Amino acid sequence: MDASLSKSERLCGKIAVGGLMEHGKVYCTGCLRCKYLVRGDDAPSRIMVSVPKRSFKRAVKRNLLKRRIRESYRLQKALLGPGMDVLFLYTPREVLPSAEIFADMTVALQHLSSQQ
Repeated sequence: MDASLSKSERLCGKIAVGGLMEHGKVYCTGCLRCKYLVRGDDAPSRIMVSVPKRSFKRAVKRNLLKRRIRESYRLQKALLGPGMDVLFLYTPREVLPSAEIFADMTVALQHLSSQQ
């Protein structure tokens, strides 16, 4: 599987995001809160990453955390099958190391793959 994160794998658009927010289920693990929706098609899974401005006022820290979350997903996306929309929300109020985010992403992806 390709180790990149292409445009088709990013969740965007008002209808898609609205459907996820309205009908999605929630799973929390460590530093990540995942809102997911099973689409049931063979298209690649799409993700969206959010770090709240309330917790991190500086855009530099928010962008750092979003990069770490996307990178940990990109390296492990083979764990998650096709046909799912996922929003990853970062919950702690401090910047955690990449290894901890990576470990929490592994747990989250294993749980989400069992929900398909």
